[in-house]
Amino acid sequence: MNRMPADIHLRTFDDSDTDAVIALWREAFPEYNRTDKPHREPRRSIANKVAMHDGLFFVAVRDRKVVGTVMAGYDGHRGWVYSLAVSSALRRRGVASALLRHAEVALAARGCLKLNLQVLTQSRGALAFYRAHGYAADDVVCLGKRLPVASTAAAAAP
Repeated sequence: MNRMPADIHLRTFDDSDTDAVIALWREAFPEYNRTDKPHREPRRSIANKVAMHDGLFFVAVRDRKVVGTVMAGYDGHRGWVYSLAVSSALRRRGVASALLRHAEVALAARGCLKLNLQVLTQSRGALAFYRAHGYAADDVVCLGKRLPVASTAAAAAP
């Protein structure tokens, strides 16, 4: 694994990073460009994550420009990693590895003992990356269910 370039630093996401993160995600995750998939709407994902106030959304920055991201979550039982993305110009330079390690350390510091993530089956490069970092398929079936998109007013109601 490559060592991350010295001119890149990792920090917690700031609201001012939103547009740069969205641009990066649209580059890294083509499915984020699909309007028929509201669960892939990056602005909503960012707002929902920020609303958690958990400090587990990190960015890699070079020359004040966001070049990588990773979101993590922890519910007291398992940790999760989401949206690990790196600008195409900086891939295979250690940035993704550093972001992943950063998220793992932050989760471990909270007492997390098990970390999960999901990768699209066809994402061979991502699968190889995670395997190289010690991740393996669990003997489980991942189930999902799409819920209707709630309006802001309905979501805020008790």
